[in-house]
Amino acid sequence: MPRLTLSKKVFMAMATLLALLLLIFTTFSIVGLQRGLGPYVAEIEVRRMDWLAEALQKKYASDGSWEPLRADRSAWIRLQWGEHALSGPFAGERRLPRWYDRRLPADGGAAAEGPPPFEPLFLRGRSPDEGPRGGNDAIYQRLGVTDAAGTHVAGARVDLASAARLPLRHLGHTVGYLVLAPTQVLESQADRAFLARQAGFIALTGLVGLALALALSWFVTRRWLQPIDALSQGAQDIARGRLDTRVAVRGNDELAMLGQTFNSMAERLDTVETSRRTWLADVAHELRTPLAAMRAEIEALQDGVRQFDDRTALRLHRQVMRLGQLVDDLRSSMREPEPHGPHASGAAFAPIYPLALLAEAVEMMRGRFAQSGLVLDSSQLAALTMQPAVDGDAPRLHQVFMNLLENSLGYTDAGGNLRVNAAIEGSGAGARLQIRFDDSAPGPQAHEMPRLFERLFRGEASRSRETGGSGLGLSICRTLVEAHGGTIDASHSPLGGLRIRITLPLSAHP
Repeated sequence: MPRLTLSKKVFMAMATLLALLLLIFTTFSIVGLQRGLGPYVAEIEVRRMDWLAEALQKKYASDGSWEPLRADRSAWIRLQWGEHALSGPFAGERRLPRWYDRRLPADGGAAAEGPPPFEPLFLRGRSPDEGPRGGNDAIYQRLGVTDAAGTHVAGARVDLASAARLPLRHLGHTVGYLVLAPTQVLESQADRAFLARQAGFIALTGLVGLALALALSWFVTRRWLQPIDALSQGAQDIARGRLDTRVAVRGNDELAMLGQTFNSMAERLDTVETSRRTWLADVAHELRTPLAAMRAEIEALQDGVRQFDDRTALRLHRQVMRLGQLVDDLRSSMREPEPHGPHASGAAFAPIYPLALLAEAVEMMRGRFAQSGLVLDSSQLAALTMQPAVDGDAPRLHQVFMNLLENSLGYTDAGGNLRVNAAIEGSGAGARLQIRFDDSAPGPQAHEMPRLFERLFRGEASRSRETGGSGLGLSICRTLVEAHGGTIDASHSPLGGLRIRITLPLSAHP
């Protein structure tokens, strides 16, 4: 069974909803047409009965009220036939021509033979005393008269809420209404044909609307959910190890932002994986160097090429120590920075004096600098009159200073110098201690500067495995400085070599 994707689910849901809405609209439109056609026809019919309205107005004027018409049912029937038994100035008037009534001759003589040239349907075949013929839905059965208050006067009793009304006026005032109830059954073939045509038109409109709605649903589903499908496929590719996977980003909406975030994540993962592979290769290479030297010594002893003596033991011991130092450096470089501050969980920090630790490290390294023909200038430290305090771990901060001094000692040409100075920046809660190490040539290349704090990175121009160590010193320094809430960066020194700058926040409680 094929998998029902999110796009298909959304499309089916939108299509079903739109189809139901259009079906409801079409049904209500057809029902409304059927129910509204009767009142519409009744409105047209009552407007065409202005002659009867005129007769009723004259009847009201001659009688002075609706009471005579309410009391005399035959008067209402004669009014429908066009005969007016009116009093006063309207006596004897007729609204319809004499030839509408086949009982009266057109010239006042004998009754005319044959039907009149035109006779309304509701007047045919009945006498004035009997009233017009027709079924329950005939017009005379739906026609009535009310007074101005809506009280029944004559004719049919109809529901005024749905009836068509024609006002009856006298002396500028509305004195009543000629009311006609809408037909309940459309008996005319023309009416049924009109209703069928309109219903077909509404149904066709509904079908066209449904087709457009389905097309719109497909477009919206494809536009909105295709990026989600692409992200899903991209996530699966990332999970399979294809870290070079990227998704296409279109527009600037939330889905586009999600695609950009996914691409940034994939790029970061790709970078981290590449760095991890490079790091593992570098670690393997670094470990292989002392191991290869130890293997050569041992194989020479096994082959009898070299005798085991104190010198051989010293060489083996040196390689073992180098291997141990490399492992320790790797562990230190992999240590995550600890949260800084007095309330940090697990923090063992206390107020310490970093300049005193730095002076101690300088004195420990001064002899080695002299042996290498280098000048270690720390006179500026002795000139400081105050000892700023920071929250930290003294052994780790001492390790940072020793690593930086070792770095300058190993990578500075003979006859050069290292200058160490410190200064306090800012005041109050934002005060910080800045320490700078400036050594002389050689310095790293410009393209190497951003990578100096990477694990196992060593600049080709200034470092070697024999004199440069493992390439983890600066990486360890960055980890420890950041654990103290500080920053460390590298730049070119005015002395021609490398400048290392450390910035540490001062303690709030020295």
